[in-house]
Amino acid sequence: MAAEVIGGLLTGSLALLADAAHMLTDAGGLALALTAIRFAERPATPQKTFGYVRAEVLSATLNAVVLLLLTVYILFEAYERFRNPPQIIGGPMLAVAVVGLVVNLISMKLLAGGSSESLNVKGAYFEVLSDMLGSLAVIVAAAVVMVTGWNLIDPIIGAGIGLFIVPRTWGLLRQAIHILLEGTPPEVNVALLEERLRSIPGVIEVHDLHVWTLTSGLDAMSGHLVAEDTKRADEILSSASLMLGSEFGLQHTTIQIESRAHREAPGHDSRI
Repeated sequence: MAAEVIGGLLTGSLALLADAAHMLTDAGGLALALTAIRFAERPATPQKTFGYVRAEVLSATLNAVVLLLLTVYILFEAYERFRNPPQIIGGPMLAVAVVGLVVNLISMKLLAGGSSESLNVKGAYFEVLSDMLGSLAVIVAAAVVMVTGWNLIDPIIGAGIGLFIVPRTWGLLRQAIHILLEGTPPEVNVALLEERLRSIPGVIEVHDLHVWTLTSGLDAMSGHLVAEDTKRADEILSSASLMLGSEFGLQHTTIQIESRAHREAPGHDSRI
């Protein structure tokens, strides 16, 4: 990363600086991820009953925002260089880009295993992936400069590196914000879930049903089941818990069994 910064400044290459900036963000993202994981291991307290498991999601959100702001800067710098193309030194630019490629390939190998399990690791993996492709693009740009002397290829590649990461970063940001807004996990069909709860023998109504994600891999559900006969509450609760776990993968559930009279009592018509 430091080599790319120095190389970018010495060679005048925006593509190298863009790749270095993304690598810097990767390092910061990994540091945030490690800090968040350690922070999330802290036990719950009476003030924070869920503990600090959301630290991972907050870290991923911050990482995505920084990447998007960085992309805006790279695009602005590319625009300035289109107006006034600087001189580019191709040889050192190529050598530094090759070193960056090797580093990124090693980082991708290390992150690949956990990218499907953790939102934070997934974000870091996408960043390193974009850096790897960025290094390849810089190598191409350096070769073009050395062979043809066409310096405009550098801001073109720099802008391309910036634009490449936008869709994935935007997707990561949307996913993190969806979790922070207590959105329903995409793999859970709430309509089907409500239908399956209503089909349990003895249940006559389902209301105030909520499903949300606490952090990557940890979903939660709460709801109220109106029972025809509350004497069957234990039976209904066991059936509901078994169905939620086996069919929807929901283990952290809170279910209230109530009678029709309780449901129809004053103050029960304005719940979230």
